[in-house]
Amino acid sequence: MMIQHSLYSFRNIATGIFLLFTTFATAQSRFPFQDTSLGFEQRVNDLVSRLTLEEKVAQMQNTTPAIERLGIPAYDWWNEVLHGVARTPYKVTVFPQAIAMAATFDTSSIRLMAEYSAMEGRAIYNKAMKDGRQGKRYVGLTYWTPNINIFRDPRWGRGQETYGEDPFLTAMMGKAFVHGLQGRDPKYLLAAACAKHYAVHSGPEPARHAFNVSPSGYDLWNTYLPAFKTLVADAKVAGVMCAYNAFRTQPCCGSDPLMTDILRNRWQFTGYVTSDCGAIDDFFNFHKTHPNAESAAADALLHGTDVDCGNVAYKRLVQAVKDKLITEQQVDVSLKRLFMIRFRLGFFDPVSAVPYGNVPESELESPEHKAHSLKMAQQSIVLLKNDRHTLPLSKNIRKIAVVGPNADNAVALLGNYNGTPSEIVTVLQGIKNKLPHVEVMYQKVIDHTDDSLQTDMNTLATKLKDADAIVFVGGISPQLEGEEMRVNHAGFKGGDRTSILLPAVQTRLLKALKATGKPVVFVMMTGSAIATPWESENIPAIVNAWYGGQSAGTAIANVLFGDYNPSGRLPVTFYKGDQDLPSFDDYAMTNRTYRYFKGKPLYAFGHGLSYTSFRYSNLQLIPNKNSSTITVRATVKNTGSRDGEEVIELYVSNHVSKEDAIRSLKGFRRISLKAGESATISFTLGKDELSSRDNNGGYLPFKGNTLVSVGGCQPGENSLKNKQAVQASIHL
Repeated sequence: MMIQHSLYSFRNIATGIFLLFTTFATAQSRFPFQDTSLGFEQRVNDLVSRLTLEEKVAQMQNTTPAIERLGIPAYDWWNEVLHGVARTPYKVTVFPQAIAMAATFDTSSIRLMAEYSAMEGRAIYNKAMKDGRQGKRYVGLTYWTPNINIFRDPRWGRGQETYGEDPFLTAMMGKAFVHGLQGRDPKYLLAAACAKHYAVHSGPEPARHAFNVSPSGYDLWNTYLPAFKTLVADAKVAGVMCAYNAFRTQPCCGSDPLMTDILRNRWQFTGYVTSDCGAIDDFFNFHKTHPNAESAAADALLHGTDVDCGNVAYKRLVQAVKDKLITEQQVDVSLKRLFMIRFRLGFFDPVSAVPYGNVPESELESPEHKAHSLKMAQQSIVLLKNDRHTLPLSKNIRKIAVVGPNADNAVALLGNYNGTPSEIVTVLQGIKNKLPHVEVMYQKVIDHTDDSLQTDMNTLATKLKDADAIVFVGGISPQLEGEEMRVNHAGFKGGDRTSILLPAVQTRLLKALKATGKPVVFVMMTGSAIATPWESENIPAIVNAWYGGQSAGTAIANVLFGDYNPSGRLPVTFYKGDQDLPSFDDYAMTNRTYRYFKGKPLYAFGHGLSYTSFRYSNLQLIPNKNSSTITVRATVKNTGSRDGEEVIELYVSNHVSKEDAIRSLKGFRRISLKAGESATISFTLGKDELSSRDNNGGYLPFKGNTLVSVGGCQPGENSLKNKQAVQASIHL
């Protein structure tokens, strides 16, 4: 069933139980803002004109009260939908974590995921109104997602919420997400997305309320801002969230360059801006840039921050008007932006007039949504290593051992900012379901960071001696990395990591498992890059499975036993160790990410193996003089014996400036090819792809020799020699 068709079919459902959408849905219109024949702008202006100053200010905090005399219902702006509707009291479909979805390199999949999530969000909103939850948190339709910060350092605990380290991949995945979430209706929003955290925000978590970042203009425009520009200018995202930190000494929510010059003036953003929660209080509590709440609130408002997620600062706006720090007309500017979003969501129109007004409860955890969660989990899995064709494992084995801290850990599958599904399939359960007639031995053996279970490794090895294969499911967990957490295990602090090495206790266990002489497969769960120097040298098969959502166990079992051919790609660089990383506090991009890292990674950005093989040929670079673009064509062939999906990556390299990246991703596409099948693919490189930006955001067109590569990975000596990538140059 096509989602667009299904949306409008819901209009035929009986609407009686949904009349709680507004308190005036069936009443005769008393005011122009209730007249649906008028345009939204006229209606918004009329509504705002009827509010007192105190009522206006109360509507500019995330939790807004009802205004009964006008029939305006209570509403809470705060909701989350990072990978499925989060924190809701209802059961929902949980998709793979954002970093895992980035590993799919599939914009179509993430767009559909966002559509499905928004449909579940509509069903939740409708049910919440029916259940008397009007104005409660986590049931609204303004979602503070996606997180499009650049995952510049693997130690950042919230990097799992992002789409990785590359600005282009982040922009394309974020754009697809916004398009899916906000829907296709020309008048009404399916839901409202919000790009966060604007801008230059990626840890450390314990210092996020007070630190100041001063990146170079080059890094700002070439790394930290491109995804935000794409979502604002191209995707027409409804909202933006300003970050906790300061930017060049001004708190982000009161930043002259970020908020006034770039967002509102250059990019002409007309949507709403919300603060991160408590960020305006940080002005006077931690940044010490303002003496009190009144001055902080006035400054944030003047810089275009419309919603205060908090319960202190914006309460002082009434006094700020009386003290002439701001005018009531300036309050009106923000308030009109906020009510425009609520009107576009259909909150002030009859249910029958809104195409999404009657989305039923049956959308929650629908079969299509659960199937798509499984699909994306499979697409996200990255086969890092597979020596001697260890994988796929045979289904005809007699006994298999499944061990490790994540083997039966449902929490690890859900990531953070997650909802709760009715059913979660762990790796242990997935393997049992796959092999109902095979003996499956299970033992947790260790925790993630310590041997608190006091397992005797030699005794364990003896117990496993008659197993045909051993699957160790380890890595880390959202119990260790995430937002401002109280975690102080070895290698972790405050939600971040102090070391990117696999916890030592897991390496000790893997050494014992390898000593059994049995085939060992390491299934690694993580939201960030983990350094595995010993494992990558000694364990024959390593699978990176991220935090794969409710069906992760099924997806992993399908990959391990060959029912799905892995095709995911790394959206981040996997370094060899801590020695490869600059200071966590340093926001300069020098020697960070694949674009600037001068060392040799353990596994490169874009890396991912398959059970089949692909070869590239016939690379053509065709200038289009009339449009100043270049058409890039290449042929890719599945030269193996299995059908499979391939992620085609296009990189461009040019050095107009000494600061320019070694190479940058400028195109990608996921295709499916049967064994022996070939396809010709094409990309168009335009102005954005054939230039970098100067220190003020202006274009620096590429000149001279420009390298273009197309392949299933980054170009390198081995990949070019083996035709896993092809490369050619063009003079611009």
